[in-house]
Amino acid sequence: MYVVAALYRFVPLEDFADLRHPVLDVMNQNGVRGTLLLAPEGINGTIAGTRQGVDRLLDHLYRDPRFADTDVKEASAETIPFRRARVRLKKEIVTLGVEGIDPLASVGTYVDAENWNALIDDPDVTLIDTRNDYEVAIGTFQGATNPETESFRDFPDYVDKHLDPDKHPKVAMFCTGGIRCEKSTALLKQRGFKEVYHLRGGILKYLETVPEEHSRWEGDCFVFDDRVAVGQGLKESDHVMCYGCGWPVSKEDQQHPDFRNGVHCPHCRSMLSEDQIRRFSTRQSQIDQNRS
Repeated sequence: MYVVAALYRFVPLEDFADLRHPVLDVMNQNGVRGTLLLAPEGINGTIAGTRQGVDRLLDHLYRDPRFADTDVKEASAETIPFRRARVRLKKEIVTLGVEGIDPLASVGTYVDAENWNALIDDPDVTLIDTRNDYEVAIGTFQGATNPETESFRDFPDYVDKHLDPDKHPKVAMFCTGGIRCEKSTALLKQRGFKEVYHLRGGILKYLETVPEEHSRWEGDCFVFDDRVAVGQGLKESDHVMCYGCGWPVSKEDQQHPDFRNGVHCPHCRSMLSEDQIRRFSTRQSQIDQNRS
């Protein structure tokens, strides 16, 4: 069994580029795979490896006082859900694309998983899923609004067009692990919203913490690795990733006539050209031959 660790930390890193190679070296030396992003605003990513390997990487990070309070959420997997180790340098560790949004300066009120149900049961609360449409499609909280975004960069436009501080006095938001809500709540505070809340640790913490019989979550939660999605208790789901469009495909939709592994799914079959289908089919045939 392997450890999968999702982590992030907003902290000023003027020397972020200098950190890349030492972190990557520790990952490679300890068989840890996954992707970590480094930017002037902090660190973000998901990695996986043995318990010892992950601990050695975390120990390396914790030696730098700036990473001492890094938010880390762990799950388990039977195989490592990443193919290689990568440390990438970025402008932002989560890309909102709006200048001046700083979660260290202003952010919403954190709500722990065990208190989340009481908050979203408040009829005055507007509940917003800050994730993208392909993530929302396989699971979300009861009563949540889907902003129907294709990218987190689209979220500011959604806020400007659909949310109003006077009409929406209380706004609660959630995302996979909590990091997007750091930016989205900071955005709303900048736009003049007074009461803004977000789920501490994100959906992953909620699924890990709240018993299924009390859960307001419906469906599965998309994750950005080969597990594709997880459910209650962070158990790996039956979803697979469509090669044609990148959408998660449920076990039921895998039985649909428009699903072909490595080619297309019911969501994208009509959007692909015949040339794309031929190329994807040839690729999948080569993969299947190499496995046999």
